[in-house]
Amino acid sequence: MDEQEYRGFRVALAGLDLTAMDDHIIPYAATICRTLSIERIIFVHIAASLELPEEVLHEYPDLLAPVDEGIELDLRKKIDTHFADVSETEVSIEVMEGNTIEKILRLAKIKEVDLILMGRKRNLQGSGIVSSHIARNAPCSLLLVPENPPLSMKKVIVPVDFSGHSAMAFHLALMISRTTGAKLECMHLYRVPSGYHTTGKSYEAFASIMEAHARNDYRKFLTKFTLEEEPPCDFLLSKDGDQAELLYRNCELSAASLILFGSRGRTNASVLLMGSLAEKLTYLDADIPLLIIKKKGENMGFFEALLRV
Repeated sequence: MDEQEYRGFRVALAGLDLTAMDDHIIPYAATICRTLSIERIIFVHIAASLELPEEVLHEYPDLLAPVDEGIELDLRKKIDTHFADVSETEVSIEVMEGNTIEKILRLAKIKEVDLILMGRKRNLQGSGIVSSHIARNAPCSLLLVPENPPLSMKKVIVPVDFSGHSAMAFHLALMISRTTGAKLECMHLYRVPSGYHTTGKSYEAFASIMEAHARNDYRKFLTKFTLEEEPPCDFLLSKDGDQAELLYRNCELSAASLILFGSRGRTNASVLLMGSLAEKLTYLDADIPLLIIKKKGENMGFFEALLRV
């Protein structure tokens, strides 16, 4: 994949649920719009129903304004506070009723959205299940925003398996680094194949061989990009255990401001089955924003993608 094939994001969609999570998503959305030069962002709230109960209307006959207009007005006040200095981004608000997942996915398709922002709750009200469903089925890239996300980019980490999807993620990370001055780092997980003992070498010796191959693949991977200096890469030996947890904890130790992840792809030397790992990362109780990169229109779920690898 050539570096120039990736063009960035034009249209973003941010899901709001009228909880305290909105106070984290809205300012972070402003940061992302500035950082990625997003042309338009659509804030959307999906309610199960926008109808006022009959007894409420009877008791308060002066409530003439539709509920959706009241919600839109409240959201507009919050959004304008944080987007006052983001003049290059057009902001719109959609308030509708129905199934949250279906409405967001449909709106993303109709509006030709490039990036969906969703809250990633840890302590606040709500389970976060909607975000996981969106992650599996979105026809575009997805940014999961945690509670209290960092509003400045200091370090962007890209897990790589040297595939085309990793190249897309790396290119965007490179753009962010050049725009914000954030440090760019990569991570790669590798493993020792189960039949290593048939070679007569020890586990440690074969681990060194696999790491050497991974380092060579990384150098080849970097030749696809125009770089002033080679970004550092942590090569992590994956043994038994949760690979998503291993990856995330190392990002946490490295003080990442953002994890940028290609949603699919695999090379023979890599332990990363990217779709599966990206799926697992969406379920972690995480404090670091996670941006999952998909090719536009790549709307099959992660599990469907695994069947095609």
